[in-house]
Amino acid sequence: MNAAQDLSFLALISNAHLIVKLIMALLVIISLTSWTYIFRKMFAIRSARRQTEKFERSFWAGGNLHTLHQNALNSRDQSGALARIFEAGMGEFIKGKQAAKDALDMGAVLDSARRAMRAAFQRELDALDIHLNFLASVGSVSPYIGLLGTVWGIMNAFRGLANVQQATLAAVAPGIAEALIATAIGLFAAIPAVVAYNRFTHDIDRLAIRFEGFVEEFSNILQRQSR
Repeated sequence: MNAAQDLSFLALISNAHLIVKLIMALLVIISLTSWTYIFRKMFAIRSARRQTEKFERSFWAGGNLHTLHQNALNSRDQSGALARIFEAGMGEFIKGKQAAKDALDMGAVLDSARRAMRAAFQRELDALDIHLNFLASVGSVSPYIGLLGTVWGIMNAFRGLANVQQATLAAVAPGIAEALIATAIGLFAAIPAVVAYNRFTHDIDRLAIRFEGFVEEFSNILQRQSR
């Protein structure tokens, strides 16, 4: 084999030390898993944003709240996060209002409806946040895993020089090149994960602000309805 073939990407991987190969394989698995979560999260956030905008248009169109509540209840799996928050608060308000006897009871009903919306709000945020910790871990840990493979590969390359009469760059270059591939794969896994984590965190924070604003505005509407 000539030097160009020896230093080709596939040849360097196939000739790498077993430990380095295992580290590379681990990083490839981490990267594939990361990309899977990235695409899932991208579609989930896009769907949540679209469903939120659709529900906001229906809500602020001035329709009947009971009709809107029944529609959200009948299709709660497809209606979106904001509709489920509304459904939780409105459902609690309807049940409490039927049992309330005076203004003091209505105050408790409003507090109960607000707590129900807050609980639904937290559940929806938890669902949107799922797998974000994995992306954060990939972004912070993958370069170090790749560096471990690089250090091990370089150590192995220099150990091989013990049996060589004259150490030259040509003798040590393949081993170092093999080792550096592990760092490259680690960075390839880490960079998209960090970018995706930052982007998704920003998008989820914006959705959370919209949800929280809706909880406050709808609480005011329910307060007016209770009078």
